[in-house]
Parts: sequence; structure tokens; C-alpha cells
Amino acid sequence: MYSVVGVRFKKAGKIYYFDPIDLPIEQESAVIVETARGVEYGKVVVGKKTVKENDVVLPLKKVIRIADDTDADLVEENKKAAKDAFQTCHDKIKDHSLKMKLVDVEYTFDRNKIIFYFTAEGRVDFRELVKDLASIFRTRIELRQIGVRDEAKMLGGIGPCGRILCCSSFLGDFEPVSIKMAKDQNLSLNPTKISGLCGRLMCCLKYEHDNYESAKDSLPTVGRLVITSFGSGKVLGLNIKERTAKVQLFDLGKALDLPFDDVVEQE
Repeated sequence: MYSVVGVRFKKAGKIYYFDPIDLPIEQESAVIVETARGVEYGKVVVGKKTVKENDVVLPLKKVIRIADDTDADLVEENKKAAKDAFQTCHDKIKDHSLKMKLVDVEYTFDRNKIIFYFTAEGRVDFRELVKDLASIFRTRIELRQIGVRDEAKMLGGIGPCGRILCCSSFLGDFEPVSIKMAKDQNLSLNPTKISGLCGRLMCCLKYEHDNYESAKDSLPTVGRLVITSFGSGKVLGLNIKERTAKVQLFDLGKALDLPFDDVVEQE
């Protein structure tokens, strides 16, 4: 068993676990930790807890210390410096006529590295760009190509539902989403109706999918002949949320929305 705290480095970023050692760390505390890309500043979103060995990635890195006001000020300075670096890189991309779109720039906490996030339709030869940036900033430079979903997560925005994008507000990881999920939920398959700002299928299609999957075995089948309290008929459609089936009733000559309990498939 291991004692850990969960640390997040961005508002809707992935949660990473660290060894709190004997520090009096509480939830919402700011901490300084060592990561694969250097020393970083993060916020504790999961307080101290004990987990099994299979639930963490070993070796478990330790929290260096609890952050103070000086550290918070340095984070703000890094954000301001990143804005200047963004403009500088944007100008250099134009100078080199590179087909890439700069999305975001981020300094590591210790300023040992600057990370430039960009999108592009294909591979980009940015070797000369890296040389220029290294000569200007005098530190390690990393150019990281990201996808359209990551771009939406970084930039944020308002989704078709009128709310802040899930990916930029609380989703730590992207989960696979398929067109089958939209079909199972009887949603319109019009791409403009089920796509997010990134142009890909909306992440929220995943939210209720498990409930639809678990309910499948107990649902009437569209197109099957059934027996109801109003006589026999044929299932035209399902409303899983309301738990009703639209049945074309032969005796009445019309379709009615009937509860699932009143719809029994014929053998």
C-alpha cells in the first residue's frame, strides 16, 4: 500500500499521484513536485489517501515541498513570459513560412524548458525554427504537435449545449467516442448536431452510453411484432429516457407511445 496525493497542473488536466512523505499536505494545497519534464507547480485535488500498488505508476515521485507565495508569483511571471514567447514564436513561424498553427506556449516552473504547442495537417520540419527560438530564449525548446481535441481543451469555448466545454472545464482525459453511441441513443446522425467545436464527436456521447448498453437486453427491438394491452403491433422506435416505445397498433390503425412494460415481443 502507498500513501499518495493527487496533483493537477492545469485546470482540467490529468491527475498525477505523488508521495506526500511527512508533509502536512491538504486538498487544495499548492505543491512543488518533480516530473518527467522538470520541477513543476501544481494543486492538490485529491487529498492524502492509501492506494494499492496496481493503482499507481512506480517509482512514485515525492513532493518536494509545499508551495509558498513566492512560488505563486513565479507562476504568474511565467504566464506573462509565455505570452511574449507566443508572439515571438508566431512571428518566427511566419518568417519561415511554416504551415503550422501555434496554439499555446508554456514555461516549466523552473524555466528550464519552454513548450510550444501547435497543430498542423502533416509533419513539419521545424528544425530551423527551434534554432532561432533557442538563440532567443537561451533555454531548452520543445515543439509539441497536438490534435484538434487537445487544441479545443487548451483554448476553451462554449459548446452547442451553451455550457463551457467539458474538456476545458473538468475532463482530465479524452475517452474514445464512436458514432455507435449516437445511434444507440437515437440521436440525429447529422455531423453538425453531434460534433463539438473541435469537429470531432462530442465527448458527452459517452456519459450515458453505459446506461443504454445495460438497458439493451430489456428493450423491445425496433421492427419486431409485439403484443400490447391495445392489441398487436409493430415497434417503430424507442425513447429510452422516457422508457416508452412507439408502436404501430394494427387494430387501432395508429401509433402510440407505450411503456416498455406494456410491450411484449411475439415469439
